[in-house]
Amino acid sequence: MTGTEIELPVADGVLSGVDFGGHGEGVLLVHGTGHNAAAWTDVASHLVGECRPIALDLRGHGQTRLDSTGPEQYWRDIGDVVTALAWDRPVLVGHSTGGYAVTAATAGGLVEPAALCLVDGVVLDDRDASLAAHADMRTPEAADRLRTMFRYGWSADDDQMRAHVEQCVREAGGDWLDAGARPGLVEAVTRRSFTRRGHRWVRRPAVEEIATVTAVEPGAEVFPAVDVYDRLTCPMTIVLAENGFHASRRDEVRAVADAVPGRRLIDIDSNHNVPMTRPAELAAIILDLVRDRAAAPVGNVD
Repeated sequence: MTGTEIELPVADGVLSGVDFGGHGEGVLLVHGTGHNAAAWTDVASHLVGECRPIALDLRGHGQTRLDSTGPEQYWRDIGDVVTALAWDRPVLVGHSTGGYAVTAATAGGLVEPAALCLVDGVVLDDRDASLAAHADMRTPEAADRLRTMFRYGWSADDDQMRAHVEQCVREAGGDWLDAGARPGLVEAVTRRSFTRRGHRWVRRPAVEEIATVTAVEPGAEVFPAVDVYDRLTCPMTIVLAENGFHASRRDEVRAVADAVPGRRLIDIDSNHNVPMTRPAELAAIILDLVRDRAAAPVGNVD
């Protein structure tokens, strides 16, 4: 399954995305840091029979040419995207950083979703701890780690880019994030992370993108801390990977889920990259939300 390349207008340009087809309720799929729209390909293949899934490339990622110049743009874009699609109360699904993106867009009143699905993508710290963690991500040492581990911002010629893609596919089976993912999917996601710049390819995101989006404002109304969930009233499902980034803080995740009726926590046997490594199981969770949306009464009829 490939889908159709589309452009999604936002305030200052367009985001790239993939329309996987289908009919019915809209489902917006939002990737995490370092990924792109292709990461949702296998999930979408299980969704198209009952809904219309669309995935986007966030700023600084994939084939989107726009970069962030402020820490909130990437999630504020989601409101523009939903408006452009003319969707009424879609299901918003976000993985990792994308989980916070759909949360923040909802908390900021930019979109009214039928439901949120946060895939190993929650924020659990208070504001002070979150500020400290975000500051740590902007240190030179953190930038060096990102360059070394993921080659963020790497400039490559044709042969280097192809060799890197082949290496990622070859090593995926033993990788701490991609083990269990279909090789062709690893190839598609890795290829989409490179954009052409003149005669070379650049691996996105750049470390400058990470620095920009982590420069959060201490007094921001919508802030990446656990109190952001106090602003939500829509149904919310948290999918927690048993070997993911938040597995050791399950009790805190459970507290978020139990705080308000209409929320639920679902454990899944996966590493962090759930959309790539457990697409069928994740799609089944999303389809439950779609069916709930379709079954909900539109309004009272006299």
